[in-house]
Amino acid sequence: MPSRLLAVTFEADNPAEPARFWAGLLGREVIKDTDGLLLPGTETQLGLRFVPGRAGQPGANRMHLHLTSADLDDQRRTVATAIRLGGRHVDVGQRPEEAHVVLADPAGYEFCVIEPGNGYLAGCGPLGELTCAGTRQAGLFWSEALGRPLVWDRGEQTAIQSPRGGTKIAWDTWESTPEAPNRQRFELLPADGDQQAAVDALISLGAARLDARDDGTVVLADPDGNEFCVLPPR
Repeated sequence: MPSRLLAVTFEADNPAEPARFWAGLLGREVIKDTDGLLLPGTETQLGLRFVPGRAGQPGANRMHLHLTSADLDDQRRTVATAIRLGGRHVDVGQRPEEAHVVLADPAGYEFCVIEPGNGYLAGCGPLGELTCAGTRQAGLFWSEALGRPLVWDRGEQTAIQSPRGGTKIAWDTWESTPEAPNRQRFELLPADGDQQAAVDALISLGAARLDARDDGTVVLADPDGNEFCVLPPR
C-alpha cells in the first residue's frame, strides 16, 4: 500500500516565523507537535511543516510552491497579503513579460503567485503546485511511492496529483540545479501503520536507506539522492 504524504518540511532559523506567514497566507491553523510546526493539509491540499535548521536561500532551494489566482485582483491581494505578513519580492531571472510574481517567505524560500487563467493549474486549489528540481526517474518513483498517477510526462518534466485533484507535485531538471544540502524534504506516514513494510516497499521502488533517528523516524533518499522521512505510526 502506498505511503501517505503528510507534509513537505522546510528548515528555518526560527520556524515560527514562516509557520505564521503561511498560516496567514493560506488561512490554516498551526499545530505544534514533537516533529515541529505543522500546517495540516487535506486529501487535495499539501501539508506544510517547519522545523529548526538552516534557513532557505533564494537560488539554492530545490522546491518552490505555486499559489493560484482567481483573477488579477485576487493575485494582487495575495501578493499584498504576503508582503504584509513578512514576504518580499525576489529576482530569480524572471522576464518582464512573465505574469507570475516571485516572492520569498520570511525563511528565504521562494514561491510564485501564478497569474489567473493558467490552464495547467486550473482546479488545483489555492496551493496549486509544489515544483521540484529533479529527474523524470524521481517523478516516476514518487508516483509509485504515493500512489498518485502521472498527470504530466513530457521529456524530463513530470507531475503527479491525487486522483481527487488538488496540489500537483512536479519535477524538472532546472538549468542551475542547486547543489547545496537540501533544506526541504517530504514527510511520509505508512498508510496502514506498518512502518517497516512502508520502508521496504520504498526501497524496492529505488529508495536508499540513510539513517534511523532516536524517535523512530527512518530517513531515506529518493533516486535523485534527496532525503525524505518515513515517520513512525501516529
